[in-house]
Amino acid sequence: MQNWLDLNRYMDSEDSGFVPIFVYAIFGSSRQLAVGPVALVSLLVSNVLSGIADSTSELYTELAILLSLMVGIMECIMGLLRLGWLIRFISHSVISGFTTASAIVIGLSQAKYFLGYDLDKSSKIIPVVKSIIDGADKFSWPPFVMGSIMLVILLVMKHLGKSRKYLRFLRAAGPLTAVVLGTTFAKVFHPPSISLVGDIPQGLPKFSVPKAFEYAQSLIPTAILITGVAILESVGIAKALAAKNGYELDSNQELFGLGVSNVLGSLFSAYPTTGSFSRSAVNHESGAKSGVSGIVSGIIMICALMFLTPLFEYIPQCTLAAIVISAVIGLVDYEEAIFLWRVDKKDFLLWTITSTTTLFLGIEIGVLVGVGVSLAFVIHESANPHIAVLGRLPGTTVYRNVKQYPEAYTYNGIVIVRVDAPIYFANTSFIKDRLREYEVDVDSSKSRGPEVERIYFVIVEMAPVTYVDSSAVQALKDLYQEYKLRDVQIAISNPSPEVLLTLSKSGLVELIGKEWYFVRVHDAVQVCLQHVQSMKTGSNSSHTPLSSLEDKPSFFARLSKERAEKLSVTDIESGNGSNGRPPLPKDRDSQVEPLLSKER
Repeated sequence: MQNWLDLNRYMDSEDSGFVPIFVYAIFGSSRQLAVGPVALVSLLVSNVLSGIADSTSELYTELAILLSLMVGIMECIMGLLRLGWLIRFISHSVISGFTTASAIVIGLSQAKYFLGYDLDKSSKIIPVVKSIIDGADKFSWPPFVMGSIMLVILLVMKHLGKSRKYLRFLRAAGPLTAVVLGTTFAKVFHPPSISLVGDIPQGLPKFSVPKAFEYAQSLIPTAILITGVAILESVGIAKALAAKNGYELDSNQELFGLGVSNVLGSLFSAYPTTGSFSRSAVNHESGAKSGVSGIVSGIIMICALMFLTPLFEYIPQCTLAAIVISAVIGLVDYEEAIFLWRVDKKDFLLWTITSTTTLFLGIEIGVLVGVGVSLAFVIHESANPHIAVLGRLPGTTVYRNVKQYPEAYTYNGIVIVRVDAPIYFANTSFIKDRLREYEVDVDSSKSRGPEVERIYFVIVEMAPVTYVDSSAVQALKDLYQEYKLRDVQIAISNPSPEVLLTLSKSGLVELIGKEWYFVRVHDAVQVCLQHVQSMKTGSNSSHTPLSSLEDKPSFFARLSKERAEKLSVTDIESGNGSNGRPPLPKDRDSQVEPLLSKER
């Protein structure tokens, strides 16, 4: 079992590497993901179990197998309950940062085979680097030279395979070439200072039921942590490989496939397995295009375990380490960091936080911090949605963000606001504050229409609002009452059927008035302009509050009366007769379209 938990051993153990490969090939969804023992999960298992039992004891082995069963059950439950959507909250920046840091940790963990002496087993970079420095006096040249030569051969073959199509086969042949060369050298010259894989038990694993269930309760936190890391590692690398190869990944099927692999693997003495960064990278670099690659690997492993284990005895550890390092080099995604710095500083910060905490504080802390900060960003964006002041594009009935379209103009006495997010309890205060701010802070330099001293109408464009909750409804009611005290009327434009139904059930439609709900922003603007003009005309004799309009005939009756007086909407919009500005071209479609009729 201790050999199984050796973090830096590239060769799978016979149990953990054999059964899950076949199971995942059947139930998994990724075409390139290689399932088996991985350094990160092995490190978590080793760190936890070493505090419970001695690594050479039978209990240690039983606890590791029990963990595999528990992790598998959790993954199966998540897959069956279709909780794969939880993965959506792990952003690409988190995955990239975690992958980069993990690749560095795995690469450094292989350094002991190059240097010729043991290093501390840790998921943190500082203890590993410290042990490298402390053991410098034990440095051995032969494994370093041999490992470096193999690494150069692998990198050159990989580069040639990528840069020249007719040499593409070199990418897949690289690891095999390195193993053959290293094994031949070790077999012929028997270098004493180069460590070899050594004896590997021959034969297939036997069926057995996990034991030590009395420790299950104490292992639950560890199982949850390993499940989380396994999901992040497996689904993260699977999503990245799926994106690179142009297909969609089913997260729920992925979770279920991993769970079944661990459950059945535990019946054949396997400890927790998951998708491997390094082996998946090798799989991808070798050109694997389907799950058949896993089945082929499993068949080859069966043959190897049954007939070829004597040959593996002479494989140099430094050769296997070179293969792992050449594979994980491609996972150090520094180009993504440069891209994020140019495109989105927030995502770059998220990438930096995740990779840094993973490197210096460990895998567990890195995962929790990365996901936590990612969720914090999501919550912040949701609680502080984008809100735009709209203006009319000249010569059209189209209204757009005045910051995006500087040529767009607004109207005196009217502010048009668009909320670009669902409205719910977390962002109602922010939206109310912004609406108050826009009511006071008005740029009148590009405004048209009758000259008035303040805002009388606030039009809320709700087309982007896909959902409102009870808190949002109450906030709109409070806002309406607040506006009413200040003699300001609120109008709603283009709410979705779901939003309109919620507003209707809450009584908000009746409170505001059906005549103040419109299909288009332009319809609302036309109506508000009519009222502004009425106020402007009435102010020559005495001030007429907006609230008194409720006692007058309906809006359509007033509109008909004003049209009878030959006061056109175009004249009102241009301010003709009140401020001397030239009229605008007449609208092609000036028909007002109310969203709700006043009569049922």
